[in-house]
Amino acid sequence: MPRPAATKPRKAPTQARAQATVEAILAATKKVLVRDGYEAASTNRVAEVAGVSIGSLYQYFPSKASLLSELIERHMKSMLAVLATTAQEGETSSIEEATRTIIRAVFAAHRVNPKLHRVLVEQMARLGTLEAVESFEAQAQALVEGFLSTHRAELRPKNVKAAARVAVLAVRGVTLWTVLRNAEQLADEEFIDEITDMVTRYLVKRPGG
Repeated sequence: MPRPAATKPRKAPTQARAQATVEAILAATKKVLVRDGYEAASTNRVAEVAGVSIGSLYQYFPSKASLLSELIERHMKSMLAVLATTAQEGETSSIEEATRTIIRAVFAAHRVNPKLHRVLVEQMARLGTLEAVESFEAQAQALVEGFLSTHRAELRPKNVKAAARVAVLAVRGVTLWTVLRNAEQLADEEFIDEITDMVTRYLVKRPGG
């Protein structure tokens, strides 16, 4: 599904001053969303908190939906960066070590501002960002698949592509549920250990297997 025009930024900042303005607007958006929620948030309030005119805000973002959509895309890019870093270190990490590193890093990223991440998760479908989410999942799967390919001899599943997809969806599903229902568990090492064990048991070949 194509991304609606109302959720696309009008233009990208090219000069340092313009970039600073956009960053101030997005920082203000986070504050307003956490304090007021998506429904009560408004572009006027965001502009006020950012210290810019509403005209300046509209130069870059045509609606509050476009503001939130930009935050969602930035969030997904940061998650891909976590996966890419782990994948690059894959040759020296076991599957269990890499899985724990990914889960801990993903949880830590969501723990910084769980209220904001809850808003992002709740609004993804409404904003028509499913295409971006699908792109994120495809890229995440490719990174995990590349890592698992270097550990093929240890894998229980014979289909590496399918194994990567199951692993990505499992971690993503648990993360989203935790953000929405019990954000305190994002800091629970025992919980992280249990998820790591679940994914590792699926992925790693058992002795004699």
